[in-house]
Amino acid sequence: MDPVTQGVVGATASQLVSERRDKALAALVGWFAGMAADLDVLIRSSTDPLLALEYHRQFTHSLAFIPFGALFCAAVFFFLVPTVKRSLTFSTTYLFCFAGYVTHAVLDACTTYGTQLFWPFSDARFAWNNVSVVDPLFTLPLVLLLILSVRKQSTKIAVFAACYALFYLSLGLLQQQRAEAIAIELIEARGHTPINHGLKPSLGNIITWKSVYEHNGRYYVDAVRVLKAHRVIPGSSTEKLELSRHFPWLQSDTQQAKDVARFGWFSNQHLALDPQNPQRIIDVRYSLLPNRLDGMWGIILDPAATPDQHVRWTTTRPNQRNVPEHLKKLWAMVVR
Repeated sequence: MDPVTQGVVGATASQLVSERRDKALAALVGWFAGMAADLDVLIRSSTDPLLALEYHRQFTHSLAFIPFGALFCAAVFFFLVPTVKRSLTFSTTYLFCFAGYVTHAVLDACTTYGTQLFWPFSDARFAWNNVSVVDPLFTLPLVLLLILSVRKQSTKIAVFAACYALFYLSLGLLQQQRAEAIAIELIEARGHTPINHGLKPSLGNIITWKSVYEHNGRYYVDAVRVLKAHRVIPGSSTEKLELSRHFPWLQSDTQQAKDVARFGWFSNQHLALDPQNPQRIIDVRYSLLPNRLDGMWGIILDPAATPDQHVRWTTTRPNQRNVPEHLKKLWAMVVR
């Protein structure tokens, strides 16, 4: 999730375990503890662009690491923030940090990116796909309730906020199931047998969903709007990546080949060629518009690269002049 959402959920959790007199400090400590797991973004390499992908949402997001992450946060707050040391015991500071930190990995697993909850025992990436990484209808009410909880020193308001968060995430699961039923109808009408079918919410909402599946060596993407009335916004399709055919020059023992395998693990094997660049491999799951195949990120291979040279990581963002147009189209899919 975005940092604000991680912070407000962490602060809400710390409010649930704090005394009335400690509400403000609990919110402060819980907010930053709720964000702390994302410090793994600092792990990166100037020569290996995929290193950040491997470590983001890895050990700092593991359930086994939570007690240690909370301990690190508690030590930072207790020994470096005088107000915390004057007002709280170390054990209370740790309790607030634990409550905030524990929310991070679970909340991230609700999104589509994938979180290694059981590292180091497994590198499986859990993605429940029931909420977008940015969703104002989820975040803004929680921010308002957190402010009220701190100002009124009220645990009841914090409990209400937690109930709202659980309700919204549960609603996302329900919407996902409804979208899946509609998508399956579409797939059956096409006479396709889907492989690795998945649905993810589009940016900022749980009303319009992106359906992605593989059939006969091609990926198909469509948008499904689920509200009182539903509709399908047909998308497009593209060939699935086949290294031997699309990159016949790529040797299996080179670093670029290993990087393709790493990117495939990250992308759950949803790999295809960028229609605009035959040397670029994209993750077909992500695009600004849910019925499009515009890969938001990808890797570029170089036939002239040395055997130990890494691929190049690229991101694709809409031209600044086209952003309002893209958002307008997305809004139209949500409201109509």
